[in-house]
Amino acid sequence: MQFHPQPQPGQARPWAFPAPERGQLPNGLTVLRCHRPGQQVVAVEVSLAAPLEAEPQGLEGVATIMARALSEGTDRHSAEEFAAELERCGATLDAYADHPGVRVSLEVPASRLTKALGLLADALRAPAFPEGEVERLVRNRLDEIPHELANPARRAAMTLSKELFPADSRMSRPRQGTEESVARVDAAAVRAFYAAHVRPATATAVVVGDLTGVDLDQALADTLGAWSGDTAAPRPVPTVTADDTGRVVIVDRPGAVQTQLLIGRVGADRHDQVWPAQTLGTYCLGGTLTSRLDRVLREEKGYTYGVRAFAQVLRSTPEGTGLSLLAISGSVATEVTGPALEDAWKVLRTLAADGLTDDERDVAVQNLVGIAPLKYETAASVAGTLADQVEQHLPDDFQAHLYRRLAETGTVEATAAAVAAFPTDRLVTVLVGDASVIAEPVKALGIGDVRVVSG
Repeated sequence: MQFHPQPQPGQARPWAFPAPERGQLPNGLTVLRCHRPGQQVVAVEVSLAAPLEAEPQGLEGVATIMARALSEGTDRHSAEEFAAELERCGATLDAYADHPGVRVSLEVPASRLTKALGLLADALRAPAFPEGEVERLVRNRLDEIPHELANPARRAAMTLSKELFPADSRMSRPRQGTEESVARVDAAAVRAFYAAHVRPATATAVVVGDLTGVDLDQALADTLGAWSGDTAAPRPVPTVTADDTGRVVIVDRPGAVQTQLLIGRVGADRHDQVWPAQTLGTYCLGGTLTSRLDRVLREEKGYTYGVRAFAQVLRSTPEGTGLSLLAISGSVATEVTGPALEDAWKVLRTLAADGLTDDERDVAVQNLVGIAPLKYETAASVAGTLADQVEQHLPDDFQAHLYRRLAETGTVEATAAAVAAFPTDRLVTVLVGDASVIAEPVKALGIGDVRVVSG
């Protein structure tokens, strides 16, 4: 038997998050382009300044229906013809609505980019919003809602939002609307929302991929450049308050064999100087299988398959006055809900008393920074991050500097940020499970008033 020599590792090559080139079309559309040699599938992300808080009261969900209806026919193609044209290009087109606005995503082989950009432009420039197609999308959305309410993780997220934010805030209500509000959406409402908020002057297109041999300037001019609209400025962002007084809400699910945990509060957006240290500290707390929460609740106690801590930007502003959700999420067996919560609080208190270790910090930096080249090996991942930065009003080089700042963050700084992010007396705990079993053990923990609501 002949053995081949063992491959030896080569010299590590330097890596940096791609720097885009920024420009603007005559119609006011901002364009970020990023040439990535070898990425033959080009990704295009378009951010539209149509935030959820702009939805008319009582019509929550209209932004989601509008986003889904963008590809359901234009002034040139019926819904069936549009889908067939996308298929001929080998392209995929998706859209969704979230608090910052509507995002439209296109992926297509570089050789068919111009054709696909034309279809994307048609969807943005002149969507037909046929009554029959809108009615179908509304029915589909109404069919989805009962499944979401039955999903413990989704129900926990909805309950936490309702608890944290005042009733008159859009953030307190489901992102894609309720059964009552979605049922009121029709083609006229979708057209009105589109006319009020979708225009090139307040939109940004991000194009990432191998652009060798592609005359992108001409392709953009012939497609998205033909999109017209007024130059109205984006609507002002209202101030949002939150109440993260420590308390527990149990969403009763009689007979449930597991309890879904969601423990959260609000924090600053990514403009805040604490964000890199908070990212590092939160990762040490619950970012991976070797983090503190998992070591205790999963490895030592066997309560769960996994618990995660994370920070998610909800809305950002140019002034940095936005907010994020800081949360710990997981599920445990019903009978150990009380002990699992007790141990989670012990982890947080131990973190505050003793701090992180240098080893924990070093592993977190290695994982967060070292994995970046793999995380961004596709054009879609780069385009998505650049579009996130646009929506969050961050500079184009934010992600590149973030990795440098993560590597520079020390153990003490990461500890302080994690402790400030998850203070044990300022956490709203949502439990989706059997209240008859879990309520009394949870009350005995003294982590806040306990309230039971129907599931």
